[in-house]
Amino acid sequence: MKKRMILVISALCLGAVLSGCRHIMPFEEDLTTSGTTSSNTGIVFKSRPRDSEEMSGNAVAEDFAQEEKSAESSAAEEKETVDETLQQAQRLAAMYDYDGALELLKGQAENAEYADAIAEIEESKASCTAWTPEQVTHVFYHTLIKDPALAFDGDSDTAGYNQVMTTIEEFQKITQSMYEKGFVMVTLEDMAVKDENGNMVPGEIMLPPGKQPFVLSQDDVSYYHYMDGDGMASRLVVDENGQVKAEYVEADGSVSVGDYDMVPLIDAFVEEHPDFSYRGAKGILALTGYEGVLGYRTDGVYQTRQELDELQCAYLDSHLDFNWDEEVAKATEVAEAMKKNGWAFASHTWGHINVGESSLERLKTDTEKWLTYVAPIVGGSNKIIFAFGADLAGAENYSGEKFDYLKSQGFDYYCNVDSSRLWVQLAPNYLRMGRRNLDGYRMYYNPELVEDLFDAKAVFDKARPTPVPEM
Repeated sequence: MKKRMILVISALCLGAVLSGCRHIMPFEEDLTTSGTTSSNTGIVFKSRPRDSEEMSGNAVAEDFAQEEKSAESSAAEEKETVDETLQQAQRLAAMYDYDGALELLKGQAENAEYADAIAEIEESKASCTAWTPEQVTHVFYHTLIKDPALAFDGDSDTAGYNQVMTTIEEFQKITQSMYEKGFVMVTLEDMAVKDENGNMVPGEIMLPPGKQPFVLSQDDVSYYHYMDGDGMASRLVVDENGQVKAEYVEADGSVSVGDYDMVPLIDAFVEEHPDFSYRGAKGILALTGYEGVLGYRTDGVYQTRQELDELQCAYLDSHLDFNWDEEVAKATEVAEAMKKNGWAFASHTWGHINVGESSLERLKTDTEKWLTYVAPIVGGSNKIIFAFGADLAGAENYSGEKFDYLKSQGFDYYCNVDSSRLWVQLAPNYLRMGRRNLDGYRMYYNPELVEDLFDAKAVFDKARPTPVPEM
Protein backbone atom coordinates (compact mmCIF):
# COMPACT_ATOMS: atom_id res chain seq x y z
CA MET A 1 0.00 0.00 0.00
CA LYS A 2 2.81 2.46 0.92
CA LYS A 3 4.65 1.77 -2.35
CA ARG A 4 1.47 2.44 -4.29
CA MET A 5 0.95 5.78 -2.52
CA ILE A 6 4.49 6.87 -3.45
CA LEU A 7 3.76 6.08 -7.09
CA VAL A 8 0.56 8.09 -6.94
CA ILE A 9 2.30 11.10 -5.39
CA SER A 10 5.18 10.84 -7.92
CA ALA A 11 2.70 10.87 -10.74
CA LEU A 12 1.04 13.98 -9.33
CA CYS A 13 4.38 15.76 -9.02
CA LEU A 14 5.38 14.84 -12.56
CA GLY A 15 2.10 16.19 -13.80
CA ALA A 16 2.72 19.42 -11.94
CA VAL A 17 6.21 19.87 -13.46
CA LEU A 18 4.94 19.28 -16.97
CA SER A 19 2.29 21.91 -16.46
CA GLY A 20 4.74 24.46 -15.13
CA CYS A 21 3.89 24.06 -11.47
CA ARG A 22 6.98 24.15 -9.26
CA HIS A 23 5.48 22.95 -5.86
CA ILE A 24 3.92 19.84 -4.40
CA MET A 25 0.27 20.01 -3.39
CA PRO A 26 -0.07 21.31 0.21
CA PHE A 27 -1.82 18.16 1.48
CA GLU A 28 0.79 15.75 0.11
CA GLU A 29 2.37 15.00 3.51
CA ASP A 30 -1.05 14.35 5.05
CA LEU A 31 -1.75 11.37 2.82
CA THR A 32 -1.46 8.42 5.25
CA THR A 33 -2.89 4.94 5.43
CA SER A 34 -5.43 6.03 8.03
CA GLY A 35 -6.59 9.22 6.31
CA THR A 36 -6.71 12.79 7.74
CA THR A 37 -8.87 15.87 7.38
CA SER A 38 -7.49 19.04 5.80
CA SER A 39 -8.05 22.07 7.99
CA ASN A 40 -8.72 24.09 4.89
CA THR A 41 -10.98 21.86 2.90
CA GLY A 42 -12.53 19.51 5.46
CA ILE A 43 -12.14 16.65 3.01
CA VAL A 44 -11.07 13.22 4.18
CA PHE A 45 -8.48 11.38 2.18
CA LYS A 46 -7.81 7.70 2.56
CA SER A 47 -5.36 5.47 0.84
CA ARG A 48 -7.15 2.24 -0.06
CA PRO A 49 -7.55 0.10 -3.19
CA ARG A 50 -9.72 1.74 -5.84
CA ASP A 51 -10.56 1.11 -9.46
CA SER A 52 -9.00 4.49 -10.15
CA GLU A 53 -6.36 6.39 -8.21
CA GLU A 54 -8.73 9.27 -7.48
CA MET A 55 -11.53 8.93 -4.91
CA SER A 56 -15.00 9.54 -6.26
CA GLY A 57 -17.70 11.47 -4.39
CA ASN A 58 -19.64 8.24 -3.92
CA ALA A 59 -16.65 6.55 -2.30
CA VAL A 60 -16.23 9.40 0.18
CA ALA A 61 -19.92 9.25 1.03
CA GLU A 62 -19.64 5.51 1.55
CA ASP A 63 -16.75 6.05 3.95
CA PHE A 64 -18.72 8.61 5.92
CA ALA A 65 -21.71 6.28 6.11
CA GLN A 66 -19.55 3.36 7.21
CA GLU A 67 -17.91 5.42 9.95
CA GLU A 68 -21.25 6.74 11.16
CA LYS A 69 -22.70 3.22 11.14
CA SER A 70 -19.73 1.91 13.11
CA ALA A 71 -20.01 4.74 15.64
CA GLU A 72 -23.74 4.20 16.00
CA SER A 73 -23.18 0.45 16.46
CA SER A 74 -20.58 1.04 19.16
CA ALA A 75 -22.84 3.52 20.93
CA ALA A 76 -25.76 1.10 20.76
CA GLU A 77 -23.63 -1.74 22.17
CA GLU A 78 -22.39 0.49 24.97
CA LYS A 79 -25.94 1.60 25.81
CA GLU A 80 -27.13 -2.01 25.74
CA THR A 81 -24.39 -2.98 28.19
CA VAL A 82 -25.33 -0.10 30.47
CA ASP A 83 -29.02 -0.99 30.26
CA GLU A 84 -28.38 -4.68 31.05
CA THR A 85 -26.16 -3.83 34.01
CA LEU A 86 -28.72 -1.37 35.35
CA GLN A 87 -31.49 -3.92 34.98
CA GLN A 88 -29.47 -6.55 36.83
CA ALA A 89 -28.64 -4.09 39.60
CA GLN A 90 -32.21 -2.89 39.88
CA ARG A 91 -33.50 -6.47 40.14
CA LEU A 92 -30.98 -7.26 42.87
CA ALA A 93 -32.02 -4.11 44.72
CA ALA A 94 -35.70 -5.01 44.29
CA MET A 95 -34.88 -8.31 46.04
CA TYR A 96 -33.14 -6.37 48.84
CA ASP A 97 -29.63 -7.41 47.83
CA TYR A 98 -28.39 -3.83 47.92
CA ASP A 99 -24.72 -4.74 48.33
CA GLY A 100 -24.85 -7.01 45.28
CA ALA A 101 -26.50 -4.26 43.26
CA LEU A 102 -23.94 -1.65 44.31
CA GLU A 103 -21.09 -4.03 43.49
CA LEU A 104 -22.38 -4.27 39.91
CA LEU A 105 -22.35 -0.49 39.59
CA LYS A 106 -19.06 -0.05 41.42
CA GLY A 107 -16.69 2.50 39.84
CA GLN A 108 -19.28 3.80 37.37
CA ALA A 109 -20.42 6.93 39.19
CA GLU A 110 -19.26 9.13 36.29
CA ASN A 111 -22.15 7.72 34.24
CA ALA A 112 -25.26 9.75 35.05
CA GLU A 113 -27.61 6.75 34.85
CA TYR A 114 -25.35 4.71 37.12
CA ALA A 115 -24.98 7.59 39.55
CA ASP A 116 -28.75 7.99 39.86
CA ALA A 117 -29.19 4.26 40.39
CA ILE A 118 -26.46 4.17 43.02
CA ALA A 119 -28.07 7.03 44.92
CA GLU A 120 -31.49 5.34 44.86
CA ILE A 121 -30.09 2.00 45.99
CA GLU A 122 -28.11 3.56 48.83
CA GLU A 123 -31.21 5.45 49.94
CA SER A 124 -33.26 2.24 49.99
CA LYS A 125 -30.54 0.40 51.88
CA ALA A 126 -30.35 3.17 54.49
CA SER A 127 -34.12 2.91 55.08
CA CYS A 128 -33.97 -0.77 56.09
CA THR A 129 -34.45 -2.07 59.60
CA ALA A 130 -33.52 -5.46 61.07
CA TRP A 131 -36.01 -8.23 61.81
CA THR A 132 -35.34 -10.78 64.52
CA PRO A 133 -36.19 -14.49 64.13
CA GLU A 134 -39.05 -14.12 66.64
CA GLN A 135 -40.76 -11.65 64.29
CA VAL A 136 -41.03 -14.03 61.33
CA THR A 137 -44.17 -16.03 60.53
CA HIS A 138 -44.29 -19.32 58.58
CA VAL A 139 -47.15 -20.51 56.34
CA PHE A 140 -47.55 -23.79 54.49
CA TYR A 141 -49.69 -25.69 52.00
CA HIS A 142 -50.14 -29.20 50.68
CA THR A 143 -50.45 -30.08 46.98
CA LEU A 144 -52.68 -27.51 45.26
CA ILE A 145 -55.95 -28.52 43.63
CA LYS A 146 -56.20 -27.64 39.96
CA ASP A 147 -59.68 -29.08 39.31
CA PRO A 148 -62.02 -28.81 42.35
CA ALA A 149 -64.70 -30.86 40.60
CA LEU A 150 -62.42 -33.90 40.58
CA ALA A 151 -60.99 -33.33 44.06
CA PHE A 152 -64.41 -32.77 45.64
CA ASP A 153 -66.29 -35.49 43.79
CA GLY A 154 -67.71 -37.13 46.90
CA ASP A 155 -65.38 -40.14 47.09
CA SER A 156 -63.53 -41.27 50.21
CA ASP A 157 -60.72 -38.74 49.71
CA THR A 158 -62.96 -35.68 49.39
CA ALA A 159 -63.13 -34.91 53.11
CA GLY A 160 -59.36 -34.97 53.52
CA TYR A 161 -58.79 -32.77 50.48
CA ASN A 162 -61.36 -30.32 51.77
CA GLN A 163 -59.69 -30.11 55.15
CA VAL A 164 -55.97 -29.87 54.36
CA MET A 165 -55.64 -28.75 50.76
CA THR A 166 -55.97 -25.46 48.93
CA THR A 167 -57.16 -24.75 45.40
CA ILE A 168 -54.98 -22.91 42.90
CA GLU A 169 -57.57 -20.11 42.82
CA GLU A 170 -57.31 -19.72 46.60
CA PHE A 171 -53.53 -19.89 46.52
CA GLN A 172 -53.25 -17.14 43.94
CA LYS A 173 -55.57 -14.87 45.89
CA ILE A 174 -53.65 -15.50 49.12
CA THR A 175 -50.32 -14.83 47.43
CA GLN A 176 -51.59 -11.58 45.92
CA SER A 177 -53.01 -10.47 49.26
CA MET A 178 -49.78 -11.22 51.12
CA TYR A 179 -47.79 -9.36 48.48
CA GLU A 180 -50.02 -6.32 48.79
CA LYS A 181 -49.59 -6.42 52.56
CA GLY A 182 -45.82 -6.28 52.13
CA PHE A 183 -44.87 -9.86 52.94
CA VAL A 184 -41.49 -11.05 51.63
CA MET A 185 -40.24 -14.66 51.47
CA VAL A 186 -37.12 -15.41 53.51
CA THR A 187 -35.23 -18.62 54.28
CA LEU A 188 -34.66 -20.36 57.59
CA GLU A 189 -30.98 -19.52 57.09
CA ASP A 190 -31.89 -15.83 56.88
CA MET A 191 -33.42 -16.24 60.32
CA ALA A 192 -30.54 -18.10 61.96
CA VAL A 193 -27.14 -19.47 60.98
CA LYS A 194 -24.24 -21.26 62.64
CA ASP A 195 -21.36 -19.12 63.80
CA GLU A 196 -17.69 -20.12 63.72
CA ASN A 197 -18.21 -22.15 66.90
CA GLY A 198 -21.17 -24.08 65.51
CA ASN A 199 -23.75 -22.22 67.58
CA MET A 200 -27.01 -21.00 66.07
CA VAL A 201 -27.18 -17.20 66.03
CA PRO A 202 -29.62 -14.73 64.44
CA GLY A 203 -29.15 -14.19 60.75
CA GLU A 204 -29.64 -10.97 58.83
CA ILE A 205 -33.01 -9.81 57.56
CA MET A 206 -32.96 -6.15 56.55
CA LEU A 207 -36.15 -4.80 54.97
CA PRO A 208 -37.39 -1.31 54.07
CA PRO A 209 -40.55 0.22 55.60
CA GLY A 210 -43.80 -1.54 54.72
CA LYS A 211 -42.20 -4.97 54.26
CA GLN A 212 -42.30 -7.97 56.62
CA PRO A 213 -40.69 -11.42 56.34
CA PHE A 214 -42.30 -14.85 56.16
CA VAL A 215 -41.23 -18.42 55.43
CA LEU A 216 -43.13 -20.54 52.89
CA SER A 217 -43.26 -24.33 52.76
CA GLN A 218 -45.23 -27.14 51.13
CA ASP A 219 -45.71 -30.65 52.47
CA ASP A 220 -45.81 -34.04 50.72
CA VAL A 221 -44.63 -32.97 47.29
CA SER A 222 -44.50 -36.58 46.16
CA TYR A 223 -47.76 -36.79 44.19
CA TYR A 224 -48.90 -40.01 45.81
CA HIS A 225 -50.62 -42.74 43.83
CA TYR A 226 -53.95 -42.24 45.62
CA MET A 227 -54.13 -38.71 44.19
CA ASP A 228 -54.22 -39.91 40.56
CA GLY A 229 -57.27 -38.58 38.75
CA ASP A 230 -58.24 -36.25 41.60
CA GLY A 231 -57.52 -32.96 39.87
CA MET A 232 -53.93 -32.38 40.99
CA ALA A 233 -50.57 -32.35 39.21
CA SER A 234 -48.77 -35.67 38.68
CA ARG A 235 -45.14 -34.54 38.93
CA LEU A 236 -42.70 -31.67 38.49
CA VAL A 237 -40.59 -31.45 35.33
CA VAL A 238 -37.93 -29.24 33.77
CA ASP A 239 -39.28 -27.75 30.54
CA GLU A 240 -37.39 -26.84 27.37
CA ASN A 241 -36.49 -23.44 28.87
CA GLY A 242 -34.98 -24.94 32.00
CA GLN A 243 -37.96 -23.87 34.12
CA VAL A 244 -39.63 -26.18 36.63
CA LYS A 245 -43.27 -26.77 35.75
CA ALA A 246 -45.96 -29.25 36.75
CA GLU A 247 -47.40 -31.99 34.61
CA TYR A 248 -51.14 -32.58 34.70
CA VAL A 249 -52.90 -35.60 33.24
CA GLU A 250 -56.08 -34.51 31.48
CA ALA A 251 -59.29 -36.53 31.47
CA ASP A 252 -58.50 -37.91 27.99
CA GLY A 253 -55.07 -39.10 29.13
CA SER A 254 -53.10 -36.35 27.44
CA VAL A 255 -50.49 -34.50 29.49
CA SER A 256 -50.35 -30.75 29.93
CA VAL A 257 -47.38 -28.84 31.34
CA GLY A 258 -47.91 -25.58 33.20
CA ASP A 259 -48.22 -23.70 36.47
CA TYR A 260 -50.30 -26.33 38.23
CA ASP A 261 -48.73 -26.32 41.70
CA MET A 262 -46.93 -24.06 44.15
CA VAL A 263 -43.41 -24.22 42.70
CA PRO A 264 -44.14 -22.92 39.19
CA LEU A 265 -46.78 -20.51 40.51
CA ILE A 266 -44.32 -18.90 42.93
CA ASP A 267 -41.58 -18.83 40.29
CA ALA A 268 -43.89 -16.98 37.92
CA PHE A 269 -45.03 -14.58 40.64
CA VAL A 270 -41.48 -13.69 41.67
CA GLU A 271 -40.48 -13.19 38.04
CA GLU A 272 -43.14 -10.49 37.85
CA HIS A 273 -42.73 -9.28 41.45
CA PRO A 274 -39.07 -9.69 42.49
CA ASP A 275 -39.73 -7.74 45.70
CA PHE A 276 -41.73 -10.75 46.97
CA SER A 277 -38.43 -12.60 47.47
CA TYR A 278 -35.62 -11.68 49.87
CA ARG A 279 -32.35 -12.07 47.98
CA GLY A 280 -33.79 -14.83 45.80
CA ALA A 281 -35.47 -16.87 48.54
CA LYS A 282 -38.33 -19.19 47.57
CA GLY A 283 -40.01 -21.89 49.66
CA ILE A 284 -39.14 -25.22 51.29
CA LEU A 285 -40.50 -28.53 50.03
CA ALA A 286 -40.99 -31.12 52.78
CA LEU A 287 -40.55 -34.56 51.26
CA THR A 288 -41.40 -38.07 52.36
CA GLY A 289 -39.86 -40.93 50.40
CA TYR A 290 -42.02 -44.04 50.59
CA GLU A 291 -43.53 -43.40 47.15
CA GLY A 292 -40.65 -41.37 45.82
CA VAL A 293 -40.27 -37.62 45.46
CA LEU A 294 -41.55 -34.88 43.16
CA GLY A 295 -43.73 -37.39 41.32
CA TYR A 296 -40.90 -39.84 40.52
CA ARG A 297 -40.94 -43.39 41.93
CA THR A 298 -37.49 -43.31 43.49
CA ASP A 299 -37.96 -45.40 46.63
CA GLY A 300 -36.07 -48.68 46.89
CA VAL A 301 -39.17 -50.87 46.69
CA TYR A 302 -39.72 -49.84 43.07
CA GLN A 303 -36.22 -51.10 42.30
CA THR A 304 -36.37 -54.37 44.26
CA ARG A 305 -40.06 -55.00 43.47
CA GLN A 306 -40.45 -56.34 47.00
CA GLU A 307 -42.86 -55.33 49.76
CA LEU A 308 -45.00 -53.33 47.32
CA ASP A 309 -48.47 -52.23 48.30
CA GLU A 310 -51.48 -52.52 46.00
CA LEU A 311 -51.14 -49.07 44.43
CA GLN A 312 -47.43 -49.50 43.85
CA CYS A 313 -48.03 -52.85 42.15
CA ALA A 314 -50.70 -51.33 39.95
CA TYR A 315 -48.36 -48.50 38.96
CA LEU A 316 -45.56 -50.86 37.91
CA ASP A 317 -48.03 -53.11 36.08
CA SER A 318 -49.15 -50.12 34.01
CA HIS A 319 -45.59 -48.88 33.41
CA LEU A 320 -43.82 -51.88 31.93
CA ASP A 321 -40.95 -49.70 30.70
CA PHE A 322 -40.26 -48.39 34.23
CA ASN A 323 -36.57 -47.73 34.88
CA TRP A 324 -35.60 -46.88 38.45
CA ASP A 325 -32.28 -45.27 37.53
CA GLU A 326 -34.01 -42.98 35.05
CA GLU A 327 -36.57 -41.98 37.68
CA VAL A 328 -33.80 -41.03 40.10
CA ALA A 329 -31.96 -39.09 37.39
CA LYS A 330 -35.06 -37.12 36.41
CA ALA A 331 -35.97 -36.34 40.01
CA THR A 332 -32.41 -35.17 40.63
CA GLU A 333 -32.57 -32.91 37.57
CA VAL A 334 -35.74 -31.26 38.89
CA ALA A 335 -34.26 -30.83 42.36
CA GLU A 336 -31.09 -29.25 40.98
CA ALA A 337 -33.07 -26.80 38.85
CA MET A 338 -35.16 -25.85 41.86
CA LYS A 339 -32.17 -25.25 44.13
CA LYS A 340 -30.58 -22.99 41.53
CA ASN A 341 -33.80 -20.99 41.57
CA GLY A 342 -33.93 -20.45 45.34
CA TRP A 343 -35.90 -23.48 46.56
CA ALA A 344 -34.87 -25.67 49.50
CA PHE A 345 -35.79 -29.16 50.72
CA ALA A 346 -36.56 -30.69 54.10
CA SER A 347 -37.25 -34.13 55.48
CA HIS A 348 -40.90 -34.82 56.18
CA THR A 349 -39.77 -38.21 57.50
CA TRP A 350 -39.53 -41.06 54.98
CA GLY A 351 -42.77 -42.75 56.01
CA HIS A 352 -44.78 -39.71 57.15
CA ILE A 353 -44.47 -40.85 60.76
CA ASN A 354 -45.47 -39.12 63.97
CA VAL A 355 -42.12 -38.48 65.66
CA GLY A 356 -43.74 -37.77 69.00
CA GLU A 357 -45.40 -41.18 69.14
CA SER A 358 -42.69 -43.20 67.42
CA SER A 359 -39.98 -45.09 69.27
CA LEU A 360 -36.35 -44.10 68.90
CA GLU A 361 -35.70 -47.27 66.89
CA ARG A 362 -38.48 -46.52 64.45
CA LEU A 363 -37.24 -42.93 64.10
CA LYS A 364 -33.76 -44.21 63.32
CA THR A 365 -35.00 -46.72 60.73
CA ASP A 366 -37.19 -44.12 59.08
CA THR A 367 -34.44 -41.49 59.00
CA GLU A 368 -31.95 -43.94 57.49
CA LYS A 369 -34.39 -44.59 54.64
CA TRP A 370 -34.81 -40.86 54.05
CA LEU A 371 -31.06 -40.37 54.01
CA THR A 372 -30.67 -43.33 51.62
CA TYR A 373 -33.42 -42.64 49.09
CA VAL A 374 -34.23 -38.93 49.33
CA ALA A 375 -31.15 -37.06 50.51
CA PRO A 376 -28.98 -38.01 47.48
CA ILE A 377 -31.64 -36.65 45.11
CA VAL A 378 -32.08 -33.28 46.83
CA GLY A 379 -28.47 -32.89 47.91
CA GLY A 380 -29.12 -33.56 51.59
CA SER A 381 -30.85 -31.28 54.06
CA ASN A 382 -30.37 -29.84 57.53
CA LYS A 383 -34.12 -29.22 57.92
CA ILE A 384 -36.91 -31.45 59.18
CA ILE A 385 -40.58 -30.51 58.96
CA PHE A 386 -42.53 -32.96 61.08
CA ALA A 387 -45.45 -34.88 59.60
CA PHE A 388 -48.87 -34.59 61.27
CA GLY A 389 -47.71 -31.31 62.82
CA ALA A 390 -46.08 -33.42 65.52
CA ASP A 391 -43.01 -32.45 67.53
CA LEU A 392 -40.35 -33.84 69.84
CA ALA A 393 -41.43 -31.76 72.84
CA GLY A 394 -43.85 -29.13 74.10
CA ALA A 395 -42.88 -25.52 74.56
CA GLU A 396 -39.78 -26.50 76.52
CA ASN A 397 -36.41 -26.71 74.82
CA TYR A 398 -35.47 -29.89 73.01
CA SER A 399 -33.57 -32.61 74.82
CA GLY A 400 -33.49 -36.39 74.93
CA GLU A 401 -32.49 -39.28 72.71
CA LYS A 402 -34.68 -38.48 69.69
CA PHE A 403 -33.39 -34.92 69.42
CA ASP A 404 -29.81 -36.02 70.01
CA TYR A 405 -30.17 -38.58 67.20
CA LEU A 406 -31.68 -36.14 64.69
CA LYS A 407 -29.08 -33.54 65.58
CA SER A 408 -26.35 -36.13 65.01
CA GLN A 409 -27.77 -36.69 61.51
CA GLY A 410 -27.25 -33.03 60.61
CA PHE A 411 -30.64 -31.49 61.33
CA ASP A 412 -30.44 -27.89 62.60
CA TYR A 413 -33.91 -26.56 61.72
CA TYR A 414 -37.12 -28.09 63.11
CA CYS A 415 -40.71 -27.13 62.22
CA ASN A 416 -44.07 -28.23 63.61
CA VAL A 417 -47.60 -26.91 63.06
CA ASP A 418 -48.93 -24.17 65.28
CA SER A 419 -51.90 -21.86 64.83
CA SER A 420 -50.07 -18.93 66.42
CA ARG A 421 -49.02 -16.07 64.23
CA LEU A 422 -45.50 -16.19 65.64
CA TRP A 423 -43.79 -19.13 67.35
CA VAL A 424 -40.01 -19.32 67.16
CA GLN A 425 -37.48 -20.88 69.51
CA LEU A 426 -33.82 -20.12 68.86
CA ALA A 427 -31.49 -22.27 70.96
CA PRO A 428 -27.72 -22.58 70.79
CA ASN A 429 -27.99 -25.79 68.77
CA TYR A 430 -31.19 -25.44 66.72
CA LEU A 431 -33.93 -23.19 65.35
CA ARG A 432 -37.49 -24.36 65.97
CA MET A 433 -40.47 -22.78 64.26
CA GLY A 434 -44.24 -23.17 64.21
CA ARG A 435 -46.11 -23.15 60.89
CA ARG A 436 -49.60 -21.98 59.96
CA ASN A 437 -51.74 -24.14 57.68
CA LEU A 438 -53.56 -22.16 54.97
CA ASP A 439 -56.20 -24.68 53.94
CA GLY A 440 -59.92 -25.33 53.87
CA TYR A 441 -60.11 -26.17 57.56
CA ARG A 442 -58.33 -23.03 58.73
CA MET A 443 -60.23 -20.69 56.40
CA TYR A 444 -63.61 -22.18 57.32
CA TYR A 445 -63.26 -22.56 61.08
CA ASN A 446 -60.63 -19.98 62.07
CA PRO A 447 -60.67 -17.08 59.60
CA GLU A 448 -59.55 -14.72 62.37
CA LEU A 449 -56.24 -16.58 62.60
CA VAL A 450 -55.26 -15.59 59.06
CA GLU A 451 -56.63 -12.07 58.88
CA ASP A 452 -53.13 -10.58 59.02
CA LEU A 453 -52.47 -12.44 55.75
CA PHE A 454 -55.75 -12.30 53.80
CA ASP A 455 -59.52 -12.10 54.01
CA ALA A 456 -60.64 -15.74 54.24
CA LYS A 457 -64.16 -14.93 53.07
CA ALA A 458 -62.87 -13.29 49.90
CA VAL A 459 -60.41 -16.10 49.22
CA PHE A 460 -62.60 -19.17 49.97
CA ASP A 461 -63.26 -21.08 46.73
CA LYS A 462 -66.99 -21.41 46.03
CA ALA A 463 -66.30 -24.82 44.51
CA ARG A 464 -65.28 -26.10 47.95
CA PRO A 465 -68.09 -28.13 49.66
CA THR A 466 -69.39 -26.79 52.95
CA PRO A 467 -69.37 -27.38 55.76
CA VAL A 468 -65.74 -28.40 55.71
CA PRO A 469 -65.56 -31.66 57.73
CA GLU A 470 -64.34 -31.29 61.27
CA MET A 471 -61.14 -33.04 62.31
